[in-house]
Amino acid sequence: MAQQTPIMLVDAPSLYFRAYFGIPESAARTADGQPVNAVRGFLDMLAQLVRTRRPGRMVCAMDHDWRPDWRVALLPSYKAHRVAPEGGEVVPDTLSPQVPMILDVLDALGVTVVGAAGYEADDVLGTLSVTQPGPVEVVSGDRDLFQLVDDARGVRLLYIGRGVAKLDDCDDTAVRSRYGVAADRYADFAALRGDPSDGLPGVAGVGEKTAARLIERYGDIDGILAALDDPASGFAPGLRTKLDAARDYLAVAPKVVRVALDVPLPPLPTELPAAPADPERLVELAERWNLAGSTRRLVDALATRTTTA
Repeated sequence: MAQQTPIMLVDAPSLYFRAYFGIPESAARTADGQPVNAVRGFLDMLAQLVRTRRPGRMVCAMDHDWRPDWRVALLPSYKAHRVAPEGGEVVPDTLSPQVPMILDVLDALGVTVVGAAGYEADDVLGTLSVTQPGPVEVVSGDRDLFQLVDDARGVRLLYIGRGVAKLDDCDDTAVRSRYGVAADRYADFAALRGDPSDGLPGVAGVGEKTAARLIERYGDIDGILAALDDPASGFAPGLRTKLDAARDYLAVAPKVVRVALDVPLPPLPTELPAAPADPERLVELAERWNLAGSTRRLVDALATRTTTA
């Protein structure tokens, strides 16, 4: 059987938020002054990824529900600090109008975009990572997606925490080196450590090193909770007290952190086109939104990927 071309699964919100904050609005505007910094930065990042990684397939995942009810029911603090007074996520006023622009450009290019009601982009990426034939490269600046790394299936995380130009290409060894735990234990490790950006308090007094040692010794949070009930398990008194006080949190946090792998998704076209699906519309959008340079770089990256493979 012929080797499948790599599929690139893109965490679109992660990229466009990064683009928005990385490029000044003054540097990217339409003729009438509307900011397009997130659009331009997103397209340039995608172009660089296509040029350097040369994927044959691509899907961009979207947040159709950035704070799913089922996660909030388990842990009410989940992303609570990011809820706007009127409801919904706190998003900069000048970013929100740019998201539909990004979707329009991707549609004209012929790049598949998908989301699912009741799920975050992470969950869509997780489901695609286990249902699409590998090799798989997940692109995100979200640490939670380290849990998707799977050497056996050829799933890697291209972590863009330092930007696309300095991305970290992570397999299981890289995750172990960074955090001291295997990728398939990352969710439990993250629940122990906590993550203020997601409203996950973690266990008070337990940082990354202690969390990694606990996972190494007891395997997962279920193992830690079982050991708490064993007087001979060897916990230091102070640590036992901290973990015991966090029992209710530990009973639900891993379910919140774990990415769903069973999101109901329709059959998706994943082949990355060598040329725009609708070139006339792409030209019109590029002219309307002052994106000629960015769209040209991405179109050139798509064409070069196929002609020099």
